[in-house]
Amino acid sequence: MSDAALLDSDAYDAVVYDLDGTLVDLAVDWAAVADAVLDVYAANVVIPPTDDLWGLLEAAGEYGLAERVEEAIARHERHGARDSTLLPLGKRLLETGDGGGGAVPRSGVCSLNCEEACRIAVETHALDGALVADAIVGRDTAETHKPAPESLLAAVERLGAEPKRALFVGDSERDAVTAERAGVDYAWARDALGR
Repeated sequence: MSDAALLDSDAYDAVVYDLDGTLVDLAVDWAAVADAVLDVYAANVVIPPTDDLWGLLEAAGEYGLAERVEEAIARHERHGARDSTLLPLGKRLLETGDGGGGAVPRSGVCSLNCEEACRIAVETHALDGALVADAIVGRDTAETHKPAPESLLAAVERLGAEPKRALFVGDSERDAVTAERAGVDYAWARDALGR
């Protein structure tokens, strides 16, 4: 996918970006986050079903720990969003994006990070002028999160587009699976930069 195709308003009505690893690099020690979540399980005398962070999040509801696990993760994400680094694709979005009012497609975010952290990172790097504010969707915005398609479909809908006229740009296999399940075209962030 070339830069021109990404920004071609004839090709897409909307472009949705993953956040962490695509537009910004959150300053989060994910091993420390997993330890914090394991501490939540331990404090509640629950044997963790896995040591995988996202598996722990998904299982938390079964043990009545969903809110505590979510907050343990979100606390790290919010801090990491404040100290995040703008990545090259984020820099390009700043240069070319206009919040959806001009020649480039309307743009939003669909992230596995909590919505508040997404908004903090967007504000920290002044990306809010290049993104539609209502189309910033985190894992806690919709009823499910990536790789389930609902969060991506919510972002696309908030951008006023149909899935077949939208593009999702991300950096992980989870992002690619999400796009496929949503019926949305997908581009790897590295390819979007012409690498």
